[in-house]
Amino acid sequence: MSEPADLRFASPEPRIHTTAELKGCRLSRYAAVGERVVLREVVVGDFSYFERHAEAIYTTIGKFCSIAANSRINALEHPLERATTHKISYRPNEYFRYLGVDQVFRERRRANRVTIGHDVWIGHGAVILPGVTIGNGAVIGANTVVTRDVPAFTIVAGVPAAPLRARFSPQIAARLDALSWWDWPVETLYEAVPDMQSMAIDAFLDKWERRG
Repeated sequence: MSEPADLRFASPEPRIHTTAELKGCRLSRYAAVGERVVLREVVVGDFSYFERHAEAIYTTIGKFCSIAANSRINALEHPLERATTHKISYRPNEYFRYLGVDQVFRERRRANRVTIGHDVWIGHGAVILPGVTIGNGAVIGANTVVTRDVPAFTIVAGVPAAPLRARFSPQIAARLDALSWWDWPVETLYEAVPDMQSMAIDAFLDKWERRG
């Protein structure tokens, strides 16, 4: 006879809204994809979620990422060096028979992936351009356009994105990164959540570093 389910935990199966469109994606435990989200060749880590009308393509997303509505990750690149930037040059199949998708341009896009670390918050309407890497714990402000890499635990905003401040001191950030709480099993996370809610960050680190 199988062991009874642990009633503390909801089903770890990813939740995908019926109106979402996914192609070639891999979703991990507890991931959630909201209304009319469009994802193409995206890897989504444990507990990360997309709010409504967000889009992403050719992206790897870590665990515990919060991606707000109307955000766009790896926004479409157009071939500036060609006679036209219009998609007629790389998706002519939408207009003509016998002319297929430009595979060279597609592979160029695939090679320019976006990489997002763990515990990243991407605000409403933010746009992440191709090839960008966002470090663990970073925060991207609403309507920000990210054109270059964002360091870990840094809050950025603006067009183009500029650093506003660090979330924590370098020492605290390094301890959080070393703790890697995002890799804990759900049983440990269950115990840690009340401390996340109530304890100052240095006290939280002191306690959970001792726990090993």
